[in-house]
Amino acid sequence: MAEPIPLPADPMELQNLEYRPVKVRGHFDHSKELYMMPRTMVDPAREAREAGRLSSAAESGAYVVTPFRCTDLGVTILVNRGFVPRKKVNPDSRRKGQVEGEVDLVGMVRLSETRKPFVPENNPERNQWHYRDLEAMARLTGAEPIFIDADFKSTVPGGPIGGQTRVTLRNEHVQYILTWYGLCVATSYLWFKKFLSRTPGV
Repeated sequence: MAEPIPLPADPMELQNLEYRPVKVRGHFDHSKELYMMPRTMVDPAREAREAGRLSSAAESGAYVVTPFRCTDLGVTILVNRGFVPRKKVNPDSRRKGQVEGEVDLVGMVRLSETRKPFVPENNPERNQWHYRDLEAMARLTGAEPIFIDADFKSTVPGGPIGGQTRVTLRNEHVQYILTWYGLCVATSYLWFKKFLSRTPGV
C-alpha cells in the first residue's frame, strides 16, 4: 500500500485520489452516525474459502459512518469507521468503542457512488444508506462531501472493525462491446457497398 499523504484541503483534488491512503487528525462526532446497510465484513480469507459457493456464512450488519472534525484543516469529513454486526448497530450497545478525544487516522479516499440497478434508494429519514451519496450524507451531518474508509489499525475494542475497503475497478466491457460492434457494422456496410452493390455489367 502507498504511503499515506495528508488529506488535501481542496476537495477537487480528491477526484483523482480514490483508494489513495490519506492521514487526518481530529475527533469524532458520534451523535450524527450514519449506517450503510446491509453489509458484510471484508474478510479476504473467508471470501477465498467460500469462492464459488452459492451461499455465504458471512454475518450481516452495517458500516458505521461518523463525522470527523479535522483539526488541521478546520473541516468536518465523513469516516467509515468499519463494520458492526446487526446487533451492534445501536451505539448504546457499543459505548466502549466510541472513541473520544483527538486521534490520528489513516483511511482510503472514497468517491460518491451512483445507485446501481436493483439497489434500493437511500432513506435518510430512517438513516438507512445503501450506497455512498456524499452530497446527501454531507447535508444531513453538516460535513463536507469528503469520505474515507478508516484502515484496520483504527479498530478499537468494542468498536467497528476498520479496513472495510472493497476495491472495485470500473467495468467498461459494455463500452468496448458497443465500440467493436459499431466498427463491425460500419466495415460490413462499406464492404457491401464496394463489392456487392455494384450493378452487373458496370
